[in-house]
Order: sequence, then C-alpha cells, then structure tokens
Amino acid sequence: MSESAARDDQGRADATEATRAANDSLAASLNFEDTRDFDEAARGLVAPLPDDGRVTSEDGGLVWDLSRFEFIHKHDEAPPTVNPSLWRQTRLVVQGGLYEIVPGLYQVRTLDLSNITFAEGPDGLVVFDPLISAETAKAALDLYYEHRPQKPVVAVVFSHSHLDHFGGVRGIVDEADVKAGKVKIVAPEGFLEAAVAENVLAGNVMSRRASYMYGNLLPADDKGQVGAGLGMTTSSGTVTLIPPTDIVTETGQKMNIAGLDFEFMLAPDSEAPAEMHWFIAQFKAVTAAENCCHTLHNTYSIRGTKIRDPLAWSKYLDQTIDLWGDRAEVMYGMHHWPAWGRERVLELLGMGRDGYRFINDETLRLANHGLTPSEIAEQIEFPPELGRHWAMRGYYGTLNHNVKATYVNYLGWFDGNPATLHTLPPEEAAKRYVDTMGGAEAALEKAQGAFDLGDYRWVAELVNHVVFADPENTEARELQADALEQLGYQSESGPWRNFYLTAASELRKGVQKLPTPQTAGPDIVRSMELALFFDYLAMRLNGQQAGDRRITLGCVFPDLGESWTLLLRHGALSHRRGASEEADATVTIDRSDLNDVILGTAPLTDQIADGRAKIEGDEEALHDLIGLLDDFEFWFNIVTP
Repeated sequence: MSESAARDDQGRADATEATRAANDSLAASLNFEDTRDFDEAARGLVAPLPDDGRVTSEDGGLVWDLSRFEFIHKHDEAPPTVNPSLWRQTRLVVQGGLYEIVPGLYQVRTLDLSNITFAEGPDGLVVFDPLISAETAKAALDLYYEHRPQKPVVAVVFSHSHLDHFGGVRGIVDEADVKAGKVKIVAPEGFLEAAVAENVLAGNVMSRRASYMYGNLLPADDKGQVGAGLGMTTSSGTVTLIPPTDIVTETGQKMNIAGLDFEFMLAPDSEAPAEMHWFIAQFKAVTAAENCCHTLHNTYSIRGTKIRDPLAWSKYLDQTIDLWGDRAEVMYGMHHWPAWGRERVLELLGMGRDGYRFINDETLRLANHGLTPSEIAEQIEFPPELGRHWAMRGYYGTLNHNVKATYVNYLGWFDGNPATLHTLPPEEAAKRYVDTMGGAEAALEKAQGAFDLGDYRWVAELVNHVVFADPENTEARELQADALEQLGYQSESGPWRNFYLTAASELRKGVQKLPTPQTAGPDIVRSMELALFFDYLAMRLNGQQAGDRRITLGCVFPDLGESWTLLLRHGALSHRRGASEEADATVTIDRSDLNDVILGTAPLTDQIADGRAKIEGDEEALHDLIGLLDDFEFWFNIVTP
C-alpha cells in the first residue's frame, strides 16, 4: 500500500504533492477573473429550495438531498483533492431554487440532475422537461406555485429522449387529463421509441455504469462526490412516462401552446437520438435543449451509449443561430443557468458550434495522417480561445473521450494495427503480463516507484494487470485504489472523477449492493412496442445454451387484435408479424397482462394456471424457450474480474 499521503478513517488518501502540482498548474492556465457565470447563475432568484433541498417519497425515503453538498458553500477555493476548475463548476451547479428568466418564464434548478422550466401563457402553464422522478418534479411545481399564480398545466414539452427530461411527468400532470385532451404532451419525432429503447435493451449495464458515472455510491465530501459537471447527481424516485400527444415532425413547425407562439427545430442524433430546439416569440427566448450547456458535453457517455455525431451537433447549433440569433435576447437550458443578451447568447452558441466541429474535423484530419484513437486523444487540444472558454471545459464530456468516440463513429474500434485485432481477454492477458514482468511482487515494486513519481496513469495501467491476474492480492488492490484516487482528485470531468473514486472504493471495500435503480419501470414497459419487447427477449436469449434448438412460438394479443410469431433458430430469436400454422405452441394473452410478465409481478406460468393466458400445442416448447432467457445481476464486477 502506498504510504506517501495521510489517510482518513475510510482509508482515503490526501492529495499527493504530484496531484497538488497538477491542479495548481491547471488553475494557473485558466481565466478565473471571468466571473460572468456566477452573476448569471445567481440572477433572478425568487426563492431557495425548501427543506434544504430534500425531497422524500410517500414512504418517507429520501429521493433527493441537496443538503449533502452543503460543504461546497463553505469554500471558495478548491480543496487539494478537487480539480480547481471542477470545483468552480460545482460551486455554480450547486446553486438551486426558483429563478425568473424573464417575466413569465421561470426555472427550478438543482432539484434533480436537470432543470424544470415553466412558461406562463394566457391560457395556462407550459412545463418543459419534468426531471427524473415524479417526487422531485412535484416538489418543483409546488415551489413554483408558492410564488406564482396557480395556472393549470395545459402542456408538457419534452426536449429530448433522455430519462432526466421526462421521468417526473406524473408529478406534474394526471394522465387522465392528457387522455381527456386537457393537457398536451409535445415531443420531437422518434421520442418514444428512443426513450423506451435506451432504458430496456442495455438498461442493466448502463445503469450499473451510471452508478459510477454519477458518484451515487460515494460520500458527498471533498474526497468523494462533488457533482457530475452537468448537475449534482441523479434523484432516486419514481420514474414515469406519458406518451406524447403532439409530435414535432419538421424544422420550422409552429405551434401555439397556451397562447404562446413556439417555433421548433429538430436536432436528431445530437446529444440524444430525438431532440429539438425552440424559440418562444413572446419571451424572445431560445433553448438549444441539451446541445448548448455550460460544459463540453458528451459525444459519447462513459456510462455507455450509442455514439453521437459532433458534426451534426455543430450544424444544429449553427442552424439555431441562423434561425433565431437575430431575435433571441435570452437562452435557457435543460441544465445549468441561462444567458442574457444577444451577444452572450451568440457567444455560447458559436463556441459550441465551433467546438463540436473542431472535434469532428480534427479527429478525422489526424486519423487521415494515420494516428490511432489514443494517439489523437493524447495530442489534440482546442485552440486557446476555445480552450479557455468556461462553457467548453470538460466538466461532463471531455475532449479526450469525445475524440476517441468520433474516431469509432467513423472507423470503428479497430485502430488498424493487427496486434490489436485479436487481443487476449483481460484476465488471461493479465496473468501473462505479470509473469513477463517477473511476478506480482516485481510488478508492484515497479508500480510503487511510478506512484512515488506521480505517474498515476501508468500505475493504473500496470497494476490493473496484477489485480486481474490475482484479484485477491490486497497490496495490488490498495495500490490501484491509491492511483485511481489521485487521478480522480486531478480530474476536471465530474464523471471521470466519479469513475475513478468509485473504482477506488470498490477495490478497497468490494461491491456494496445498494438498492437497484429502476429505469425500466411500469410506464416504460407499457410504452414498449411489441417489436421492441421481442427484441428485449432476443437480447436475453442465451444463444450458446440454445444451440441448434428450433422452436416456433405463436403469440396472440386479443386486446390489440395482433398476432406475432417467434422463431428460435441457430441460437437467435427472430420475430415477425402474423400467425404461423407451423407453431409448436401458441400463447394467447392480453397486452396488459403481458406487462405484468415483463415487470415480474405475474409470471406467465401463473397466468396460464389462472386462465389469464392460454396455450395451445406443445406447452414444453414454451417452457423451454423461457428457460433459455438470462436474468442479469446488476452489481457485476467492473474493476476486478
């Protein structure tokens, strides 16, 4: 174990001299005299968050607790264990309450990872992006109503398809009012498909990695969680979804909502697969949704997502300037604080446009010179003016991992060197590396020397082999934790810091099994189209175990008037519309009862037994197919084999 820094009662080290020097060097390169963000973040405060920023569920459990971050308010200067640029961002992001953007346009900030916005129209209230959880969304609406007229909510607008922008909708409106036509739900084309698919097909692994990315497993203090750059962290309440009633299908589309005049612009495959910007004429207010924030964003999220297109992203920001730049007097976002004045709005949009374009074009330029993703990421830097612009600093996305993602977006994961084409899996390779280095003891001696020199990246790479070769090697785990911890203290990116520090914690304490987040909740399941549900089943099929087993299963849904056929062939499960006369078995079940099967509240076998589901033909074929479906353990290992 490294003894070069003092430790607290949790075994966490202080910042080493190398980390202090790295953070001091970065601080000296940045323009801390530019305090416009602090002025803008404080502007328009109507009321602070109630209950010190705590929100509870019906059973009294905390789903949001901003009071955990009270320590941030006590220090203007960054602690030695926090990157000074990230600390500056955290001091801005932690500010919460009800704010007036302009008269008639209000925001509640820092009551969840994202913002919720309220537009007062002559005919009622329009709500934008109702957070992650119904509980935090309701608390935000209650705070708004305490200080503003209690106009009825007549519309909810989802800017895009990520969970933190629709999950709290049932805390804002009743679905019965939506179905009765009293409330509109407006969203961009492709919203529902994208929102549901992201939380189902790869939901387990993405949620596990998100527990690293948002620091949910870390204590909130200067050696642990200090936010995620985009926001503080994620709430843990009830995730809901009400399908849209009104779809924006083209750029230039106009709607009058609650007496307010909206102009929309589609921005698909930017920060989200389905996303849109809009302008409200009465307020001279523009939003670029999550495509223009006070941070460099992710063109790839390290929790795991499909890669996003920085070239399209750049063009959408330029299109926003072209459409509304001469009319916009304020810009508000779905994260962070607004910007006032046409010059400031154009500055932020223009810097974002240029930054994402630079990522795309410079990555391709260097790739065409033959450089690999790691080589490009190591040498690429923004031009000085762009690099010093606070809103393009890497608090959430980073230039490093965005460049690698852009390379993969165009050229795939293979860097062209055949030596990397078919490498050994980590555990097997690790044992050979350690053997080549002269054994674990020799490898750790070399790694300790590198640690003492402050070469933490190399320590992490080297000792990772020792840990994967022998995960019971306590000395290796401790040294790896020490190196990752110092890398976390140096990280300007909130997600990088959280990944490093969560990994260090798990190396020291093992995986701590806490309550599992539930992204695929009842509303998500009910919104799944049958084709997506069958894709979900196919993803769970254990193809190796299935082998060459052949099963044809018919599925009839009387309440939908639909029939489908599932085909198990060669370890793959396909589906097609329509019934098959050659089915080994046919299951008849209402879609509403199928939802209970998906949610695990009423297994199919139980529904067959009580008559809600019926089966004709070879019942064993059905049970065989169900038996081939994998269940997933959420708390799988990440930093150990």
